[in-house]
Amino acid sequence: MTIRVLIADDQELVRTGFRVIVNAEPDLKVVGEAQDGNQVIEAARRLRPDVVLMDIRMPNLDGIQATCRITAPAGSPRVLILTTFDLDEYVYQALRAGASGFLLKDAAADELLQAIRVIAAGDALLAPSITRRLIQDYARRPAPRRQPDALAGLTTRELEVMRLLARGMSNTDIARELFLGDATVKTHIARIFAKLSLHDRAQAVVLAYETGLVQPGDREIPRS
Repeated sequence: MTIRVLIADDQELVRTGFRVIVNAEPDLKVVGEAQDGNQVIEAARRLRPDVVLMDIRMPNLDGIQATCRITAPAGSPRVLILTTFDLDEYVYQALRAGASGFLLKDAAADELLQAIRVIAAGDALLAPSITRRLIQDYARRPAPRRQPDALAGLTTRELEVMRLLARGMSNTDIARELFLGDATVKTHIARIFAKLSLHDRAQAVVLAYETGLVQPGDREIPRS
């Protein structure tokens, strides 16, 4: 199945570079381009891409606001933020707006292509340097004294699944850890997203840290 990609950046040279890289792959196809936030919202509605490569700093409407509007409807495309800036404020704003990943523009072409495929598959992706800064920031925050109301509707099993998901485990890792089938894990994750109104795994990770469900320094993630 071909992954349909929409490129949003105010610099034509950048868009051209991304288009050449993406269209060289047999499973990827650029279906459109936009040079500001308003254009990308209209293009996303009209072209229905699977993944949007979104610049943050664009005229008329920035990438954060555009992301918020694009990801609001059900079945909306995934958004991969591409920027030269790794400032914390942009990371938080982008993830809260519904972005599924955050990658710096100096990443290698192979990293960009892999990121598109990861995002299209429904997983979350953050550049390693950004992940470290997020964890460092959460480590400085005091832990909540009680479970927030936002998590009160989750069952005990769903809380277990969300903890493992927030530590970066794949569905297969979660299934192995909890002695469950892959289909059962998928069902639990779908219910978690529905109950908490989450768009994808990236937002689940942010919520888990913000509510104290997962703390920096928790035990390491089991590897396959």
